[in-house]
Amino acid sequence: MTERSGWVPDGVDTGLPSAARLYDYLLGGGHNFAADRALAEKFLRAQPNARTIARLNRSFLRRAVLYLVGRGVRQFLDLGSGIPTVGNVHEIAWRAAPEARVVYVDYEAVAVAHSRMMLAHDERAAVLQEDLTDPDAVLAAARRTGLLDLAEPLGLLTVGVLHFVAPEDDPAGVLAAYRDAVAPGSGLALSQFTADLQPVEMAGIVEVMKKSTNPVHPRSLAEITEFFAGFEIVEPGVVPLPLWRPEEGAVGEVDPARAGILAGVGSKR
Repeated sequence: MTERSGWVPDGVDTGLPSAARLYDYLLGGGHNFAADRALAEKFLRAQPNARTIARLNRSFLRRAVLYLVGRGVRQFLDLGSGIPTVGNVHEIAWRAAPEARVVYVDYEAVAVAHSRMMLAHDERAAVLQEDLTDPDAVLAAARRTGLLDLAEPLGLLTVGVLHFVAPEDDPAGVLAAYRDAVAPGSGLALSQFTADLQPVEMAGIVEVMKKSTNPVHPRSLAEITEFFAGFEIVEPGVVPLPLWRPEEGAVGEVDPARAGILAGVGSKR
């Protein structure tokens, strides 16, 4: 028997776990179902550090957005944005630049429904239900919002999402299409699971996620670095999450070798 609630969109199979709702659970959110929580517990057995990794990934998102705002970026396209939780892109950007505009993109119905509820009365942000692997459709829908001007620098965010894109879906080609569409001065913020860190735990995660709608495809440092083709990778390069421009006092809080995810930011030349 599946769970139903007033906030669940029609057509959502609550008995089928999703990565977006699993991530919500790991971050302590409440927009997840029994099937998601059951999968998350298996995920935690494979990677006991998973809650910390989720928190580190969210913290990287915040630092990357603030970095891009500091470089003059005032519009963001968040691909695979997930379920709303504390520290969303618009919250981060608006504190530093209230005029910033944000377009969220996700294909998970619960994520989209809650994002729309949260942003229903704000004209500076919009939510699209689209598949990030179809750049033409995403960009066309983003233009229709009236929020993004592709002639101006844009912050392209692919944080914790590309490991759900299978090799046969050509993630490098997908990113290249977005890169070619945005103006010079635009930035790419990217984080992705890797087997370079804790390979045994990563193999366990891959096995667990085979039982979800979102299998995981970890990639090496070299493969992740190639995603930045056409972007100049900013210092400190592609590194474990806690090593990307950490806040004062944050280094040492978590062993970088246990971070599970590599991250970086690039600037389009």
